[in-house]
Amino acid sequence: QVQLVESGGGLVQAGDSLRLSCAASGRTFSSYSMAWFRQSPGKRREFVAAIHWNALDTYYADFVKGRFTISRDNAKNMLYLQMNALKPEDTAVYFCAAQRRTSYYSPLEADFGSWGQGTHVTVSS
Repeated sequence: QVQLVESGGGLVQAGDSLRLSCAASGRTFSSYSMAWFRQSPGKRREFVAAIHWNALDTYYADFVKGRFTISRDNAKNMLYLQMNALKPEDTAVYFCAAQRRTSYYSPLEADFGSWGQGTHVTVSS
């Protein structure tokens, strides 16, 4: 199991930026594709962005394209989510997640086997 700890959330105004971080430990981080999900009050958890284990491919939900950027630093075992032009509807708990299999990517939430505890992002209008 890989342990994941998110940080960087907070209260910001619409139009502001935040960078979320996810520190990983316990397995070879560089072998696992990673993703960010989020869950708003009363809603199901949803996919935000993902990055391949080798960082050669990234994927984004339509509602964050052009505003959010996912990246990773395999030397530091870190995953990031740069969030720009934040909107009130981006308010949610943001989770980082690691794939179950190495050198593999699946967009299915069920294929992510390790999850962090989440970091809260609140965007005021």
